Amino acid sequence: MTTTVSWRLSVALLLVALIGAGCGSSGKKSGGYYLDDGPGGRPPVDLDRVPDAEPRAEPINRATTRPYTVLGRSYRPFTSREPYRARGLASWYGTRYHGQQTANGERYDMYAMTAAHTLMPLPSYAKVTNLSNGRSVIVRVNDRGPFHDKRIIDVSYVAAHKLGFVNDGSTMVEVEAILPGDEIPLSAPIVAATQPPPRAGSLETGESGIFLQLGAFSSRDNAQTFVYRMRADIAWMGDSIHLYKSANLYKVHAGPYESHAAADRDASRVYRVLGISPFVVNR
Repeated sequence: MTTTVSWRLSVALLLVALIGAGCGSSGKKSGGYYLDDGPGGRPPVDLDRVPDAEPRAEPINRATTRPYTVLGRSYRPFTSREPYRARGLASWYGTRYHGQQTANGERYDMYAMTAAHTLMPLPSYAKVTNLSNGRSVIVRVNDRGPFHDKRIIDVSYVAAHKLGFVNDGSTMVEVEAILPGDEIPLSAPIVAATQPPPRAGSLETGESGIFLQLGAFSSRDNAQTFVYRMRADIAWMGDSIHLYKSANLYKVHAGPYESHAAADRDASRVYRVLGISPFVVNR
């Protein structure tokens, strides 16, 4: 554990001691939140009028790009802003953390459009879409978390309100990285996940056939990090996961496959396990 993890971690560890692993049902209150981490009293602002975060150029806090370990899981944050898209559970945090220091060194404001993510650079910006109702917001990622299985992002209380899941506590979302000046989010079919210790990966440039594309990066280091995570999370695909250099991108491919049908079967299985949608490519 390093300084990239905020005060929220000490609370998370306390919750683990109290209710098992993470936020368990024994601590859940009506309204979908846990223990006393609720919406608080009357908001000081009209929540419906709080504007989305406005992406702008900001330097990455390099101290928050160092690898870290929380609750026995290792994380290797991205070292640059990269195409990123993931589907999974979003949760929100409120009064328990309001005013506390974030991993980026700022103060958490539950009435600002912010979020926590385990891997995205701090600060960065993301579009979050609630898949149950189609609502979308743009948030500024300035904290680390959530340290909980299958959850990929923690949004602020006001962001959860605007997304329409405050009363549910969590919901399935799609998270897409965006950069200042982008008209649309940067997209890549990747997912937040824990990472095992690095092991050697391969770079293939010439083999042809049918493959699944899992992600695409401009940085080889970030692409290799993603290979490590995929080999851990979908270990049954093993060393078929590799890097493929194409033009200026490092693509994470799996294969080759004997047929499109075989590749589609693995794509469906990856979606069921990780919630991401690989697509079939011919090269």
